[in-house]
Amino acid sequence: MSIRRRIFIGIILLFSLGFYFLINFIADDIELRYRESTEEPLVDASRVLAAIVATSGRDESINISLFRDSFENVHRQEFSAQIFGLMKNKVDIHVYITDRKGIVIFDSDDGWDEGEDYSLWRDVHLTLLGEYGARTTDIDSDADDEKKMIYIASPILRNNELIGVLSVGKPTHSSNQFAKAAQNKLVLAGTIACIIFIGIGLLLGLWVTWPIQQLTEYAKAVRDGRRVKRPALGSNEMEALGLAFEQMHDALDGKNYIENYVQTLTHEIKSPISAIRGAVELLEEDLSPQNKQTLLQNVHQESERISKIVDNLLFLSSLESRKYITAQDFIDVNQMLDEIKTLLSTPLLLKNSELVIQGDSHIQMVGDTNLIQQALMNVIQNAIDFSPIGSTIDLRVIQNNLGVEFQIRDTGAGIPDYASERIFERFYSLKRPGSGRKSSGLGLSLVKEIVLLHQGEMTVKNHPDGGTIAKLFFPF
Repeated sequence: MSIRRRIFIGIILLFSLGFYFLINFIADDIELRYRESTEEPLVDASRVLAAIVATSGRDESINISLFRDSFENVHRQEFSAQIFGLMKNKVDIHVYITDRKGIVIFDSDDGWDEGEDYSLWRDVHLTLLGEYGARTTDIDSDADDEKKMIYIASPILRNNELIGVLSVGKPTHSSNQFAKAAQNKLVLAGTIACIIFIGIGLLLGLWVTWPIQQLTEYAKAVRDGRRVKRPALGSNEMEALGLAFEQMHDALDGKNYIENYVQTLTHEIKSPISAIRGAVELLEEDLSPQNKQTLLQNVHQESERISKIVDNLLFLSSLESRKYITAQDFIDVNQMLDEIKTLLSTPLLLKNSELVIQGDSHIQMVGDTNLIQQALMNVIQNAIDFSPIGSTIDLRVIQNNLGVEFQIRDTGAGIPDYASERIFERFYSLKRPGSGRKSSGLGLSLVKEIVLLHQGEMTVKNHPDGGTIAKLFFPF
């Protein structure tokens, strides 16, 4: 599993679980707070009503008729009160009064429990003992939270003597509705906040893992031999890590590069040096002027070969040491191709060949003019060398939304199967038709390095109709 995916999953789990437990805790607390807000006014109501009862009679008698008439009158009245989301149209408090022994002498619910012994009920029992009396009881046997009653009792005192208990009850369904509405808003707000925080967390995760992904892509590109710039990651630890990657690659690549070049250069110049040494030894003998001229010509050719190998190798080395092109020119493709045609006029004339340019060459592209021109000349020169006398070299220019592609096709014998995988190797060369001589074997290596420096692609393969076709793509 990738680091980014782990971070994303961790952020989602962290915020989801955190908000879940937080919202549950607050939601439960909201319900408790609404219960408390219901209980507090019941204390006041029971105290006031108990005081009214205490002043409504004499000695130890309690005037029940006053309360009975009052509740009958209240229950007959019709009213409507819109309390936020709750429509209230009846008085739902329950009041009962007991004597000093706990026997119910008044019940606002049409006298339902009058005569019952409530002395063991918690609200009455504690009040008779001089303590705070309260209880919560189920209205129905299913014990649904929506069907509970909170009762608060107060002592009825006359001349500081306890003559009875008055208890006021209030169902919790109204407060439950308010609590439910608050909980729903809390859940909605919490969900939105959770989504926002998860989104911020995911963006933060992207911000953290993006440099890692950039470095990974950079490392893969270096591994595949592509020429890419080290990604700019700002002035932080990731930038230092990227720089360390680049320095490590340069150090390792430089060591292998020097070792490889020394070995290949030694191998390639061994043959011409041996030829020169042999010719010099023969020149010390008594030879005819014609033989001496032939040997001197061989020495000259082999010297030129060594010089060309060294020059091309130095040029290739300079290309491979670059990480990107330093010159960005607007290139007139048509003008560049005309110059190439002029520069290659002599090789074309010697082979009695013709370079035919097709496609839309009246375009512009961006890149290093000298390098791109050198690459095209090397490929066309190869096509001339491997084509028969009197043949035609086709150069087609194709433009699309991504860049410009040059296709060079010859009508030679094509690439042998054994050489198809090695044509881009340094110092690997095939014998030229006719002369049987080999080139330095660095031409196509130079071309590929130039194409890679421009972030392009190159392929050379046999054409289905004979000969070879080379494709050089340079992106815009």
